[in-house]
Amino acid sequence: MKLEIKKIDATRRELHFEIPKDRVSRVLDDVYQEIGRTAKIKGYRPGKAPRPVLEAHHGKWAQEELIKNLIPEVYREGIQQEKIEPLDLPEIYDVVFKDGDLFFTAKLDIRPEVRIKNYKGIYVKRNNAQVTDEELTKALEFLKKDHKSPEASLDDAFARGLGYPSLEALKASLKRQMEVERDRQNTLNVEDQIMEYLLKEASVVVPASAINRQLEHRWQDIQKNLRSRGAPEEEIRKREDEMRKELKPLAERDVKLFLIIEQIAKLEDIKVGEKESVFHKVMEFLLKEANWTLP
Repeated sequence: MKLEIKKIDATRRELHFEIPKDRVSRVLDDVYQEIGRTAKIKGYRPGKAPRPVLEAHHGKWAQEELIKNLIPEVYREGIQQEKIEPLDLPEIYDVVFKDGDLFFTAKLDIRPEVRIKNYKGIYVKRNNAQVTDEELTKALEFLKKDHKSPEASLDDAFARGLGYPSLEALKASLKRQMEVERDRQNTLNVEDQIMEYLLKEASVVVPASAINRQLEHRWQDIQKNLRSRGAPEEEIRKREDEMRKELKPLAERDVKLFLIIEQIAKLEDIKVGEKESVFHKVMEFLLKEANWTLP
């Protein structure tokens, strides 16, 4: 195998492969043996048709199988040999047979270098989750307006109408719910503080193709959401350019954060199980290492 690498930009590479005819022939022999075992050709029992007959009947299929089997194998060998870390699957094109040799080109984004220091000991502030009497009273008033006349009394009868034995039981339950939700929001807020720090402090060139892929994912989600709310297709199409423009910075942020998180996992040798999230594992590590300001 011969491999020539062309640098397109900081993260984009073009790999030109040449596979010699002897290797192509060996793989093609295996393909024809497999075809010969199963092919049904008039006048021949399975496995008995000679190679020229198989080539006449199944030459195109054999070539497709050769490409399907050989190109991924050679591509993997090439990136391992050159110690290239792809960010995603490559774009394969210009597949050409010439004098028995096989040529193809792979275009891909390599994993960019991520520089991140001082990610341990990030200063974070967690807010208080306690609910005051004033906040609880406002929540009860809102509940009253939502379920009964604003003139109704906040008493045991009102509480029983909502399935609670007394007003005190309703207050206790509502306060617990508010504090659980506030605690959840406080956790998200702390994670946001860490993510904003990482995005600000890290240095990484984000590949345009990766941004475009993430932009497409976000746009697909937006479309599903709009359709679920009954938005007409014409209205969705009208808003597409505007929405894509708004979504692009968010897509770039997504990819940049993903690369930073993966780099920290690599630096700290954080192992991630099959059903685990690298984001949650790294965030758990960063939260343990953070400098906390508690309420």
